[in-house]
Amino acid sequence: MRLEAMAVKIPHVDGHPNRVPFEGVLTVVNAASDKAPAGARGHRVMLTWEAAEKALPSLLGMAVDYRPGWDGHDARRKIGLLTEVDLIGQRLVVRGYLYARDFPEVAEAIQAQSPEALGMSYELADARVEDLRAEVWKLTRVTFTGAAILLREKAAYRATSFRMAS
Repeated sequence: MRLEAMAVKIPHVDGHPNRVPFEGVLTVVNAASDKAPAGARGHRVMLTWEAAEKALPSLLGMAVDYRPGWDGHDARRKIGLLTEVDLIGQRLVVRGYLYARDFPEVAEAIQAQSPEALGMSYELADARVEDLRAEVWKLTRVTFTGAAILLREKAAYRATSFRMAS
């Protein structure tokens, strides 16, 4: 097992009303997606371990968004911040904070979901695809621009997860 990790140090504040921690599996590396993500023109994708490792710094400080209905991305609905990223084996694990006081209806909606219902999805720019003619696009270089919380069944990777601290 190989582990890579990075974090932005944010001081802990007991009981901070607007900083509720979360943890999730953003994606799985070196594995083809279960379905085509948005922007992949119908192709399933595979993010290589090497590309994910090089792009880890681009995730730190990026926003987490959601879309009402939990069925996709909406970069204009930013509800949190990514502060830590770990590449643990094939799982890209993220941690951060949701702005629960600023978005109480979203925090309540997350808490109302069953623990297994929510997953995550990454947002990219500057992606390099090894062969655009391939059935599964192999991503060899990416820049992460954020992440979304959505229903696991809507995520390109069903092995993603999302959990907000109670």
